[in-house]
Amino acid sequence: MVTYLPISSPFIRFAARFVDDAFGVAAGYNFFVFEAALVPFEVTACNMIINYWSDAVPVGGIIAIVIVLYALLNIFAVKWYGESEFWLALGKVLLIVGLIFYTFITMLGGNPIGDRFGFRYWQNPGAFAELYKTGDLGRFLGFLQCLIKASFTIAGPDYVSMAAGEAENPRAVMPRAYNAVFYRLTAFFVLGSLAVGILVPYNDPTMKAAFEHSLPGAAASPYVISMDRLKIPILPHIVNAAVLTAAFSAGNSYVYCASRSLYGLALDGKAPRILTKCTKSGVPIYCVGIVLLIALLSFLQVSNSAVVVLNWFVNLVTASQLINFSVITFTYIRFKKALDVQGISRDSLPYKGRFQPYIAWYALTATFIMAFVGGYTVFLPGNWDVPTFLFSYTMIGVFPVLFVGWKVVKRTKWRRPEEVDLVKDVAEIEEYTREFVPVPPRNKFIKYFDMIFS
Repeated sequence: MVTYLPISSPFIRFAARFVDDAFGVAAGYNFFVFEAALVPFEVTACNMIINYWSDAVPVGGIIAIVIVLYALLNIFAVKWYGESEFWLALGKVLLIVGLIFYTFITMLGGNPIGDRFGFRYWQNPGAFAELYKTGDLGRFLGFLQCLIKASFTIAGPDYVSMAAGEAENPRAVMPRAYNAVFYRLTAFFVLGSLAVGILVPYNDPTMKAAFEHSLPGAAASPYVISMDRLKIPILPHIVNAAVLTAAFSAGNSYVYCASRSLYGLALDGKAPRILTKCTKSGVPIYCVGIVLLIALLSFLQVSNSAVVVLNWFVNLVTASQLINFSVITFTYIRFKKALDVQGISRDSLPYKGRFQPYIAWYALTATFIMAFVGGYTVFLPGNWDVPTFLFSYTMIGVFPVLFVGWKVVKRTKWRRPEEVDLVKDVAEIEEYTREFVPVPPRNKFIKYFDMIFS
């Protein structure tokens, strides 16, 4: 859809254009909540990472410092946002590549204590941990818990579409960008998960203390825990600092994206008009302010453990993310139906995915089910917890309320396939594509960098 019609905030606007205006409103606010909730998540993560060195600084102090820095960067230094995020993203790539090499070297015995541990932890204590129950059911529940956590991390390819309206020659660039992000994320996540399973057993006492009791110094990443166990000096501090930088950078990005999502809703008349007010440098000041107010939820750590609060935000973000993917897949199904009814062959599109619409139906079913499964543990005997329930299922309840409420108030119409507008703006995009003249890279560094990462 994005290569056919590259516009800004595409999956939100496609939901309105191909399905129903009310559907687009619900999708827009869900995406805003998803982005905004990631800000306090990253603030909480920063606090946990800093605790590796010391717990001397009060939790509230760390939270306040991080939020103030986000405010300064997003209000006064926003012109450096793109450049800084480029280099910080490069740092994240180098970090994960370095950690994968670290895993390979140390598992073969390249460590100070000469321990050639290989895949030891796959045998003892084993690769599949039992959770809540024993036997096969317990191992399945353990796998399901990993699947739920993995649902939290699947964001990425959808972000590429956000730049479609501003990209050069998007019909040629976007398919390459999507494929590059997909393969890169798949490689990093799969290899990263493999590395963690190699380095640290699931019953490691330091890691258990981090997740069960939020002990200072124990909340380091599995990589840092393994470095401490292998008596590797200095490197744990370097890696922890790099992870802290990555978490801080991610939170800064989410402040930017969430504020712009809310600003876009305001521009389209789907949020209060006052939110369109910008500073002289173009910063939507009130939108940024609202996102930073939501970030204050990270102060929940003051009266609860950081791990508990982190899990709350993971549940909220996971549900919103899965709803977002459900929206995207359902929108595509309606788009495909409109193409068929209006006699437009998919072969005429700039890019055509395989096995459609069957893959879309599979994705819709899977993400829809996982959205409800994500907080299932709260219903187990003795596990009921009101905050956990609310963070897990609030957006599942809010989304239909937004959809029905906007539909009733604005009397929007569910678009039938023959009524969907598939031609607006297409002629201009096709003319731009025909007349596009590529600009050569400014220097060889950028040229080679594009070859590696495109």
